[in-house]
Order: sequence, then C-alpha cells, then structure tokens
Amino acid sequence: MSEHSANPSAATATGRPRAVKAVIPAAGLATRFLPATKAIPKELLPVVDRPVLQYIVEEAAQAGIGDVLLITGRGKTSMVDHFDRRPDLEDRLAEKPDLLAAVKRTEELASIYTCRQPEQLGLGHAVGYAESHVGDEPFAVLLGDEFVNRSEPLLPAMLDLQARTGGVVLAFFEVDPAETKRYGIASVEPAEPDLADVGEVVKVTGMVEKPKPEDAPSNLAVLGRYVLPGKIFDAIRRTRPGSGGEIQLTDAMEILRTEGTPVHAIVYRGIRYDTGMPLGYLQTVVQIAVDREDIGGEFRKWLVEFVNSDASGGPST
Repeated sequence: MSEHSANPSAATATGRPRAVKAVIPAAGLATRFLPATKAIPKELLPVVDRPVLQYIVEEAAQAGIGDVLLITGRGKTSMVDHFDRRPDLEDRLAEKPDLLAAVKRTEELASIYTCRQPEQLGLGHAVGYAESHVGDEPFAVLLGDEFVNRSEPLLPAMLDLQARTGGVVLAFFEVDPAETKRYGIASVEPAEPDLADVGEVVKVTGMVEKPKPEDAPSNLAVLGRYVLPGKIFDAIRRTRPGSGGEIQLTDAMEILRTEGTPVHAIVYRGIRYDTGMPLGYLQTVVQIAVDREDIGGEFRKWLVEFVNSDASGGPST
C-alpha cells in the first residue's frame, strides 16, 4: 500500500459515503498555448501517446471513481469524443491487438458526462455547474492540467480522509516562496492524532488565493485535487468575486471553514506533473518519455547526446 493510501476500513467505519464521482473543470481558453489551442483543447495535447486528460481520468479510475463529469466550453467537444466508441477504427485495428486494446481502454475507463460553462468566471463558478450531477454527495475535483505519478497515488487517501472527516480535503505541495503568487496558499496546524495513519495530514486554518510572497502564510500550495462535501455548492452561491474578478473555489472553501466545516490536507511528496504552462508541459513529456519501457532507453540516449551537443549539432569537445 502506498504511503499516501488510507486504511479503507477506517473510512467506512464512520458511516459516511465515499465519493464516487469526479468533476474535471476544462472550459478554459488555454491562452498560454495559442495558437495550438485555437482548435485543439489543451487537455488533449499529447504526452507521448495519450492526452493529458486521459492521464487524469485514469487517475480517477485508479481510485475507484467510475463517474466523471467534464465541465467544457465552446469548441471542446473533442474531449468527449476521445472517450467515445470508434467502431470503424476498432475494425481496422482487429489485427493489431495492442493498438486495439489501447483504443478500447479509453472507452472503458469511466462513464463520461458533460456540462457546458458558458463563461469562464473562475474555478468556483465552474464547479458550481456540477451541482445537478453531483447532488448532495461528496465528490472529487481534478484540475485538467496536472496529474500525479501512477505509482504514487494521492486520490485514494483523499477520498478515505474525506469519508472519515466529512469535510473538505485538499492536497498540498511545497513551492518556492517566490512562487506563492501563482497558487492558493494555506496556513496550517497539526492534524488530529487519530488521522496520522492516513499520511502527512495537516489541518487548514486559512486559505488565500495567489498572495504576494510577503503576504503568504506558508509555502504550502494547493495541488489541483479536492474532495468536497455537497454543501460546497451553497457556499459557491454565496461567494463574491475575488482574485481576478472571478468566483474562486478557495474563497468558497474558506466560507465553509469559517462556518465550522473541517478542512484537512495531505502534503504530497510524490511526483506532480504540471502541464498548465508550456515549460511544465515540455518537462512532463520528457519525464514520462524517459520512464517508458518501450522508448525510454533510446529517448534518454538521444536526449543526453542532444544536451551535450553544441549549437551546430556536433558533439561537444
């Protein structure tokens, strides 16, 4: 069992339901990747031979979630198509079993549903559109541009922790203090001793969206994974525009916290892939490519030769 996995029996002992649905907000314009994202959703940019979005849905499926709602926008219907059946393609791949299995896997990962967000008015605004699909039950939110290493899962422990506490469960990672202005940042204190078996858990005492380094309460940033109770939707409705003039999920969670809802987080020490900006996307492609059994050896060899070559393409001396 991973160090980030909780004891399932501890979660079920509370009698609270474990979240079985996930919401992936994916309606953004991805302006950092223009002009590529003018016609192709950022979430479908390939990381070797699978789009970013597939890695995220696979992460949810690995945690036992089989119901995924995509919050989409205009021009993003191809995200749904990726998980749909392609009988014509499957017929052509009948004599290529490996490729056929890879194509069919996208259809079998989860039941995919969609809802369109007409305007992009913040993460909280996007999550609010999931209310009719989720109802009053707890659910996971997975941002559409980051995921974690499959061998170091994070979501199972978060789901179990939320079933145990009934509150909000976040994931944190440490950032350089100068980078706090890019993330939601938390102030924390030690968690209750009886939660120690879950992993590195902290209790959240406050949250602020994208603070300046001098105003940041810590260097613990919110990773793009949340497990939320159904009452988050009422809090979103009561949330006023915040950072950037948008409805921020961080602000809605802070409303719940101040009203007594427990907020905990798991500090994640595993590998996190961030494809939200070109540099992070390229780093993700390289990291995953060098770890692939089929191409990793040759790619790593080429990469070393490339890095060691001079500007003219010849070997360095």
